[in-house]
Amino acid sequence: MVDMEAFREAVGGWATGGPGGPAGDLAVRLGLRTAVLLEGLSDLAAVEALAERRGRDLAAEGVCIVPMGGAMNVGRYAGLLGPPGLGLRLTGLCDARERPYFERGLERAGAEAGGFFVCAADLEDELIRALGAAAVEEIIRAEGDLRAWQTFLRQPAQEGRPREQQLRRFLGTKKGRKIRYGRLLVESLGPGRVPAPLWELLASL
Repeated sequence: MVDMEAFREAVGGWATGGPGGPAGDLAVRLGLRTAVLLEGLSDLAAVEALAERRGRDLAAEGVCIVPMGGAMNVGRYAGLLGPPGLGLRLTGLCDARERPYFERGLERAGAEAGGFFVCAADLEDELIRALGAAAVEEIIRAEGDLRAWQTFLRQPAQEGRPREQQLRRFLGTKKGRKIRYGRLLVESLGPGRVPAPLWELLASL
């Protein structure tokens, strides 16, 4: 059975110089109409988790979430998936500091920049602020990462930094941690606590 992961892999190959035919064929077979462009895999985990919580089957709705491996790649992915390429509607998330890259990349691809939703620092920052530092620390404890967190806090570079900034940095200190916690933080959000960029993205699909 064809799935979205196969499409993502085909797009990744296309973006690195491979043929576009496989991605195009899969897009037709999957009935795709929208591509959600995200910077990385932790954003993918968070968006998928929220969609599941809201009872949304994005694949069945013709929506594919595509992690680009960094904001600098937005021009390439917008060109492949947007009007010049597969002709899909483009939307997604970006960080405030990287908004100019998105705007330029989307403009070159003839896509609407207004369909993208902006996080203040990044999505992890949005989620940490939505939950509160104490709740995030409790999730860290429940996941068995308390010792690693306490060791991290003893580093001289962390002295005097706001707890939210420490937590955000901690999530990025080990490979795979941001991806795992991207889902966990979303799953822990209470009603009405979903960060605006993430909520607005899902509502737009």
